[in-house]
Amino acid sequence: MQEAGKESSGSLRQHLLQALGIGILSSLLATLIWQFRILDRWENRFWDVEVGWFAHPETTTDQIRLIFLDQDSLDWGKKQGWEWPWPRSVYEPVMDFCRRAGTKAVAFDVIFSEPSEHIDQDEALGAAIRKTPAFVGTAFVGNETGSATTWPTGIPLSGIRFKDHYPAQNNPFKMARAMFPIPDVATNAAILGTVFGNPDRDGIYRRLRPFSLFDGQVVPSLGLGAYLAASTNRSLYLRESWFGINHRRIRMHLDGNGQSILRYRGGSKTHQTVNISGVIESELLLREGKPPLIDPDFFKDTYVFLGFTAPGLKDLRPSPLDSTYPGVEVHATFLDNLLAGDFMRDAAGWASFLLAFLLACGGAIAIRLGRHVWQNIIVFALLLPLPVLLGFLAYAHGFWLPVAFILAATLPSLTGTLALNYATEGKQKRFIKGAFKQYLSPLVIEELVQHPERLKLGGELRELSIFFSDIRGFTGISEHLNPQELTALLNDYLTAMTDIIYAHGGTVDKYEGDAIIAFWNAPLAQKNHAVLAVHTALECQAKLTELNPKYREQIGAELHQRIGLNSGPVVVGNMGSRQRFNYTFLGDAGNLAARLEGINKQFGTSLLISEHTRKQLNDSIAVREIARVQVVGRKEPVTVYEPMMPADAEARKDILTVFAQALAQYTEGNLNEALSQFSTIEKQDAPAAAYVQRCRAMLSQSQTEWTGVWTMTEK
Repeated sequence: MQEAGKESSGSLRQHLLQALGIGILSSLLATLIWQFRILDRWENRFWDVEVGWFAHPETTTDQIRLIFLDQDSLDWGKKQGWEWPWPRSVYEPVMDFCRRAGTKAVAFDVIFSEPSEHIDQDEALGAAIRKTPAFVGTAFVGNETGSATTWPTGIPLSGIRFKDHYPAQNNPFKMARAMFPIPDVATNAAILGTVFGNPDRDGIYRRLRPFSLFDGQVVPSLGLGAYLAASTNRSLYLRESWFGINHRRIRMHLDGNGQSILRYRGGSKTHQTVNISGVIESELLLREGKPPLIDPDFFKDTYVFLGFTAPGLKDLRPSPLDSTYPGVEVHATFLDNLLAGDFMRDAAGWASFLLAFLLACGGAIAIRLGRHVWQNIIVFALLLPLPVLLGFLAYAHGFWLPVAFILAATLPSLTGTLALNYATEGKQKRFIKGAFKQYLSPLVIEELVQHPERLKLGGELRELSIFFSDIRGFTGISEHLNPQELTALLNDYLTAMTDIIYAHGGTVDKYEGDAIIAFWNAPLAQKNHAVLAVHTALECQAKLTELNPKYREQIGAELHQRIGLNSGPVVVGNMGSRQRFNYTFLGDAGNLAARLEGINKQFGTSLLISEHTRKQLNDSIAVREIARVQVVGRKEPVTVYEPMMPADAEARKDILTVFAQALAQYTEGNLNEALSQFSTIEKQDAPAAAYVQRCRAMLSQSQTEWTGVWTMTEK
């Protein structure tokens, strides 16, 4: 006993070490590909799903208004005689309306980088800006675009004080080039903001740099610029985990590129939106003393952004929520996050690795120690969705957890350990499968693999749906074939039929020459076993029709199959000797299925089912009653039916209707009327032709007591 205990303890220790090794290796490999950004594509997709799940407006969302220059506005402008680009004086009513409404700040996502053809237009624009408090003009600061490499003389410096912790040679905010607006805009704006943004490698905007540094001056993003324009003090402080504006500390984690992760509130137009034509018309109506289209209070105490959203103006950007998200709304989202102080943060790298390591190692241990397939399934079912669920939980607390990285560590760990189990502990299972696969169904084999103790004699009482099939006239066909040809034909036919039986969850009991015996509802319970059996029979006949052209070419004849199906109680289990046994059944229900296969000869049918099977079918199968028959060896008659697909029944509706009416007459004993009706369809319907002969024979004999039962005299 002590030796057995030591052996068991040693085996457990070995299994634990193996699992830990796989978990550690999987974690390290996942970390490597994570660092090389190979997982970015999947990481971003998981993130976008989380964004869509959690996106919702906050109270700060209502502090922002958007003015869109959309396609409707362009169409309206054409009616006013304005071709694109519009005269710059057009924007003056917009700024007047915002000033009249009492907005906190106005930001135009428009770079007026070139003078217009009419100097007075630029002067009018500058004058309107000068009268508009807290107006944010737009510049573009980057490393590739723009002709300016130093701050232009004549344009006021930003005046923003800034302190950070970045070394001068590795400062992600420093930009080498810039594009400034015309002097009329730059000199009259309260502040200049940049609209530069870097999308992720898939082109989607998930992050935004809060500001840039150009020639020693701070150029805030358009959203931050709107916030600063409405403030009296313009001081910025940057630390590892927070961002200070004046005396307010905002939790904002910046990545290596100096960008913060945006928390999107929803799809386009989540912030309240109007189009520019409505604003212009409202201001002009107010000047005339008339009611405006838009109430000025709509803009009161809000931050207003103006941007282009018409498709032809090319300022639509993909976001995690929308493939055509207006660029101005990206900046509005930044301001929304800034006001709420709820920017998203990257989860700490050490925490992500620790989580990946624990899941990879824990999963490997659970798989290595598991003994059954269902235990492995549970481990997979619990651990694979867990990183996704943790990603959602992290988002709810403001963090971007790298879900794809954790999955990349966990999944190989689980599958690698599973492969190890298969290689080292699957020998017994492979032996059982190899020993029994030739004559047991895959379902039975799987039961034996999971429960080897069932390899013993015995059985249980269970209702089965039992399938008997035979090939009509096969003896005559086989006489014209040599042994090799006969074997090839049988192998091809039996394989095709068996594939269909297995596909519907059936168990092949045995082959007897060209005959097939199969059943459903054992060893595994199947509530719809009768439906499965009938569908199998119909598909077998359809498959044989498909194969017959090939057989006609190979052997000069076609194969025609007869099938009988019955459902009923039998004893099913492993039966035979202790040296050799088979998983099969015993019982009268099987005998009746065999009799029904033979009864097809009497009616010229290919498939007959009993009333017991008929009661368990659903609307996916149509049936017609064929007869009440008394088979050899049974005292009680049974009603038999011919099943068919609903489409086939619909195509033969007229014939089936006449047959049913004639059968009713026959059952009542009105043989002359039945004969008359059966005769009208005997050439189109084999069972009707059989009844014509039956009626004539019965009419030529003296009748005793009429029962309507067709007594069979042969099997």
